[in-house]
Amino acid sequence: MSLYAELGFVNIGPDELPSVISSGTKQRFIVDGYGPLAISGIPKYGRILFAHGAGAGHLSDFMRQFVATLAGHGLQVLAIDFPYMQQVYEQGKRRPPPPVKQTLAHFSAWYELLHPLGETPLWVGGKSMGGRIASMFASEAFTSGHANSQNGCPGVVVAGYPFHPPRQPQKLRVTHFSSISCPMLILQGERDPFGSVGEVAGCSLPATAQLMWLQDGDHDFKPRRASGLKHTILIDEAATHAAFFVRAHHTVAAG
Repeated sequence: MSLYAELGFVNIGPDELPSVISSGTKQRFIVDGYGPLAISGIPKYGRILFAHGAGAGHLSDFMRQFVATLAGHGLQVLAIDFPYMQQVYEQGKRRPPPPVKQTLAHFSAWYELLHPLGETPLWVGGKSMGGRIASMFASEAFTSGHANSQNGCPGVVVAGYPFHPPRQPQKLRVTHFSSISCPMLILQGERDPFGSVGEVAGCSLPATAQLMWLQDGDHDFKPRRASGLKHTILIDEAATHAAFFVRAHHTVAAG
């Protein structure tokens, strides 16, 4: 039996999603042709399609806590696993993610499927690689009129943006930032090897972007023991800030 089956994931077709996605209870599905989808929370202030990082899926401790906190503040979180991560969970063998374009295409397919299934805006976001993919989707949404929306993607939330590979600050991954016109929140640990305070200071961020630093946090927001800070508290702090960022823009949009 696969890990997903053990955790109660139910196989359904895409056409069955509309009847189950609005119940408000935590639900877990394997959607035919798409993959794992975990739904948490009620969309009181909005919805967010949230993707995992390169090395751990939506079942990681970080993702579970971050998602639970978002849901606790009135957001419906639609957490997905990319196909390669589904294979990792099912086969128990680590594997690298595919090329970025392939992952972006899969994320876009999820958005196209889920976007019409709710009345509140569907934001995008993710942890590390997932956040980078979400930001790339947002940039393309505004340049190509994606998701059949006049305004494109309503907003982006990134937990630990991978500004560059560790120890290679010259290889920045921000060229698409100039095409992002929607609200964007980047939650970043001060000691993140993928982009620390000193390294990110010189980066050009979108005019609509907000950057929040997590004190003494690493890429997973984990602080050093000597700091006296707690990892779980920093994750909650980040997710709470993210939830209120989305809620604030929902309030503005509502009028």
